[in-house]
Amino acid sequence: MTRFPEANDIQSWIDYVDTLPSLGEQWVESAKLPGNPVILSDTLGANLKVKTTLAGTIVLSKRIAKHSPEQNIGLLMPTTAASMIASMAVLVLGKTLVTLNYTAPMKSILSAIEQAELKTVYTSSRFLENLKSRGVDLSSLDDKVNLIMLEDLRGEITAWEKISTMLMCKLYSASHLRKKFCASPALENTAVILFSSGSEGPPKGVMLSHKNILANVKQVSNILNADSEDVIMGNLPIFHSFGMTACLFLSMLERIKMICHTDPTDVVTNAKAIREHKATLFFGTSSFFRLYIKNRKVKADDLSSLKLIIAGAEKLQTEISAAFTQRFDKVICEGYGCTELSPVACVNTPFENFEQPHLNDNNKPGTVGKPIPGTQVRIVDPDTLEELAQGTAGMIMVAGPQVMQGYLNNEEMTNQVLVEQDGLQWYITGDKGSLDEDNFLSIQDRYARFAKVSGEMIGLGTIEQTLRKALGEEEDDDLKDIEVMAVSIEDQKKGEIIVILSTAELIEKDLRPKLVAGGLNNLALPSAYIKVDTLPTLGSGKADFATAKEVARLAIFKRKA
Repeated sequence: MTRFPEANDIQSWIDYVDTLPSLGEQWVESAKLPGNPVILSDTLGANLKVKTTLAGTIVLSKRIAKHSPEQNIGLLMPTTAASMIASMAVLVLGKTLVTLNYTAPMKSILSAIEQAELKTVYTSSRFLENLKSRGVDLSSLDDKVNLIMLEDLRGEITAWEKISTMLMCKLYSASHLRKKFCASPALENTAVILFSSGSEGPPKGVMLSHKNILANVKQVSNILNADSEDVIMGNLPIFHSFGMTACLFLSMLERIKMICHTDPTDVVTNAKAIREHKATLFFGTSSFFRLYIKNRKVKADDLSSLKLIIAGAEKLQTEISAAFTQRFDKVICEGYGCTELSPVACVNTPFENFEQPHLNDNNKPGTVGKPIPGTQVRIVDPDTLEELAQGTAGMIMVAGPQVMQGYLNNEEMTNQVLVEQDGLQWYITGDKGSLDEDNFLSIQDRYARFAKVSGEMIGLGTIEQTLRKALGEEEDDDLKDIEVMAVSIEDQKKGEIIVILSTAELIEKDLRPKLVAGGLNNLALPSAYIKVDTLPTLGSGKADFATAKEVARLAIFKRKA
């Protein structure tokens, strides 16, 4: 069993990670541990043992080296066994993996390709056809970058190459395999470039080193205490940091079996996979967990094997958490992180006594948990960055070995969010929160999600929470189940006004007294309610605030016209 450093000593964790090999080399070490269990399965039919997966990685890495002498390699793939192997093949070569968000607008994908200076993107013809059948045609990318199909590469591999590589993976030692097939990049080298979700503006290229990712995987592993019997249900996209670390790297580097499915919103297939493979670890977002509650085809027995469910990427809504527990008898533990933190910074862990959760030292519902080992969280004044008193809300800063290298080709923005204090590198998250006496972190909202109405700062998250509570008290069951999102748009008189997007028609005069009773003052009351079919979301499951603001602007403009 791995011996980890002291939980709260960042320097010890930094020193510990410095002793590890690169991501590709670590994968070889993991694969060469005793035994040959199944490590990768997917809902497309793959069922691969560790040594087979390692052999596939090595064979594919040779093809990538042949076709792509450049450093940055693009991958446009959903969450499948093939995409896991392709990702590790890139890293075995010591190259930089750039995973592209296929759910993003074409302009965002092209921006990522241009920023990362990609010449080659590996994808799947089957996947592109599936996207096209759903109205997403990415074939025009071929004009900007060389698209290479993984199916074509597989056709180049001979039977003898497969057999000989498999024999080597079984017979050679880890050190021999590393020397023969792996590059040995410095841990400070960039391993992955992930483009931020763009929930509040244009996507940014986040550069994560081998050291960043190795540290976060080991930090998370320290908390999970997973064993050989654990199984990850992996359906989060690997173009998002949550999916990349919690699924891809946690599985490959810690040798935990993973079941892959391409669509996190396909809850029926996901639930079936959880049941059939007896998955124990499940990661998702509040929006995705809502789908399980709403779908009557998903039964409690389907999820009975799960022992740990963690929500991240967006705030876990209280009503979703409660409804999930009531229906499935499972508790969702909330965590917190950012792409810039590789991504995990804080997390709650399960409690044994459901009736008295406060008795557990590692879980406090309503918070996002304690800082994970090797991580410090500091609450500071957003203007001066001076540390605030315990319990006072302010800007959240995080230090630890998982803090990113910086933003791709954007030194100015990097310097705005990375600061050095007390000999440590801190990331300024842009989130507002507070630490309590037990070191649990509570999130209020992003500073960007505050509207300035007539000079007063109004938290949009607070408005959403108050509105949901008011709707939950309605007698109309249809109103209780609707989704809402608050955004702010420019206004000549007030500076900004608050607009609500909702999936059902809401009447302002009916809601106004309930919102006031819920604690909202006049400035915080929404100026308009806009009905939409669905709330804008990103492929990662997070709310798409940038698109929502545009929807609100257009709707208000039409009303005034």
